[in-house]
Amino acid sequence: MTARIGLHGQSLERHTIACVRLYRSTSHQLLLVKTATTFVVIACFFLLSHQMMAASEVAQGAEIVPASDSLLEPAYFDLNANLEQRASNSITPVSHAVSHAHHAQTPHDQPWRFQFLPSSLIYKSYLAGVKESRISMHHVGGASGVVQKNYLSEATLGSRIGVFRYGTGGHWLPQGWQVDIEASAQVRLNYDHNCDVDATDYRAGVPITYGIGKSQLKFAYYHLSSHLGDEFILRNPHFLRLNYSRDALVFGFAHNFHPNLRLYAEAGWSFYSDVCKPWEFQFGMDYAPGAPTGLHGAPFVAINGHLREEVNFGGNLVFQTGWAWRSIHDARLLRAGLHYYNGESNQFSLFDFTEHHIGLGVWYDF
Repeated sequence: MTARIGLHGQSLERHTIACVRLYRSTSHQLLLVKTATTFVVIACFFLLSHQMMAASEVAQGAEIVPASDSLLEPAYFDLNANLEQRASNSITPVSHAVSHAHHAQTPHDQPWRFQFLPSSLIYKSYLAGVKESRISMHHVGGASGVVQKNYLSEATLGSRIGVFRYGTGGHWLPQGWQVDIEASAQVRLNYDHNCDVDATDYRAGVPITYGIGKSQLKFAYYHLSSHLGDEFILRNPHFLRLNYSRDALVFGFAHNFHPNLRLYAEAGWSFYSDVCKPWEFQFGMDYAPGAPTGLHGAPFVAINGHLREEVNFGGNLVFQTGWAWRSIHDARLLRAGLHYYNGESNQFSLFDFTEHHIGLGVWYDF
């Protein structure tokens, strides 16, 4: 009888632990849904306000030359002329000041040709995708998963460049095929411990992209491996080190509904993995200036969701907003503003720890 009671008690304890884990997982997923809904409402209000301000400028008599729907390469931006227009309170927005001479041909009319080391990308990186290869820095505070509250700096040092393209020229919705290469180191520094390195993720990949009309497709391979910092291991001698790594194939689709608005989704499957499981999914929205902005810039909003099988398709939600500047020479984008992160850790050595961060960031996208 005593043995039966003991077995029954162990079974009850296992069921209780399972229920607690299920409750925590469900509560976390509901929190992600609520947070995502809140940020979508904020983003819509932000974009509506910006469009109303633009309409107000038009009503006040600002001369605007409509941009072509095909998002072709804009003309040379005359900074002196723009400053003179500002002085006379007659401003022509740079994103709309497009010369008709440069629209004599649309991207669909331009001949396809082979280009070595093209200066732009066909399928651009996701603005709020924290695992994209770029140059960026976040200074954030919040719970990092391992401890309840600390201050972190997360930096991405990397790049993504085109190797060759067979298609049209220009930077604005180029058509055709392109092969890129990407690589980056994504490091976390801990301000509470003399800027020690907590962890670093290393990523390298080869995206093959295709542009047709206002849509883009991506088929890519990437390798990612994650490593704990030496200082972190010394501070946490009993922490279990995991050899997190994955070699994955990715298929992505993006569509530009407006010169400044893009929606996207992608699925990834790893044919080799250690610790992690095969499937992952990403989706989101980028609202950013699609044409050169000059010195005054323009607002941007970006939302990204990343779901991973190893955390029961939980994952994370990222929201970013602020101000952006688009280059006229190579269409590269500089951004600065607010960064918010909620979900499982983006440092995959800590993949099953829940984190939430908020702070300021600077991003440079290729």
